[in-house]
Amino acid sequence: MKSVKRILIAVCTLFVALSMPLAAETVEGYLVDKMCSDGVVKKGVDAAKAHTKECALMPNCKGSGYGVVTADGKFLKFDKDGDRMAAKVLGFTSRKDNIKVTVDGEVKGDSIVVKAVQLS
Repeated sequence: MKSVKRILIAVCTLFVALSMPLAAETVEGYLVDKMCSDGVVKKGVDAAKAHTKECALMPNCKGSGYGVVTADGKFLKFDKDGDRMAAKVLGFTSRKDNIKVTVDGEVKGDSIVVKAVQLS
């Protein structure tokens, strides 16, 4: 009976934890398309800094979606809204590379539900 109680308490605790909204976070890094992200991450943050706007806007790269390479070398993939915001940022910036951004959103594993993307 005690083990059933413990399981019930654990399930209730998990349900409450999952139903709570995630705290918004601010993440800084370099805007990179998903298609190029593996190669960029392997080469390091300097490669993310050097990744070009021209590449990120190529049809296949743009179609793959976007994300941010953080200072610790991780790639956080954007959700669909974040992809649209990133494409707008890329369309408006005059920068050819060094596309550093600040992203507000909710990190979930290796992705981020984006609320806002701004050039840094």
